[in-house]
Amino acid sequence: MKKFEEGERVEVIDDNINGIVIAVSSDFITIRTNEGFDMDFEASELMHTEGLNAIKVSNFEAAQVKADKERTDKRKTTKVRPKERNVTKMEVDLHIHQLVPSSKGMSNYDMLNIQLETAKRQLEFAIRKRIQKVVFIHGVGAGILKEELNYLFKRYENVKYYDADYQKYGLGATEVYIYQNP
Repeated sequence: MKKFEEGERVEVIDDNINGIVIAVSSDFITIRTNEGFDMDFEASELMHTEGLNAIKVSNFEAAQVKADKERTDKRKTTKVRPKERNVTKMEVDLHIHQLVPSSKGMSNYDMLNIQLETAKRQLEFAIRKRIQKVVFIHGVGAGILKEELNYLFKRYENVKYYDADYQKYGLGATEVYIYQNP
């Protein structure tokens, strides 16, 4: 069992509490914490902070370290440009419920025409605004909308299209890359 005496500096093993021993009894050791509170602990809960293992630093040494840290020149950070695949993309959701308030009473032909007109309008907007990448979310379904979109994209010379990122969109999206004219 550890022996503690009044006036010794101690630290609680499993907590961030330290202070000075002010009373020693057979059951408990009372310490006055650095914050001024008196607390009782068993001897097994405390350890000595002074002695062979204690690290002592003078105020002069602490001031030197602080001055060294303040003197070190801050390195200039250069702005890292994102890679092309991380460039922000415009997303166009072509699901019919996103385009009209209600598709009730509409034929498949009507819905397909609305989706294609939206895709054409958004693609031309992206070309005008010089947006390089557009993702058209069409869903998986029977694949008719995807085929019609491919037919639409083939009519543009400055456009390359391919399946969008599988991890993010699955099989239900096509990404369009728009070449910018110099």
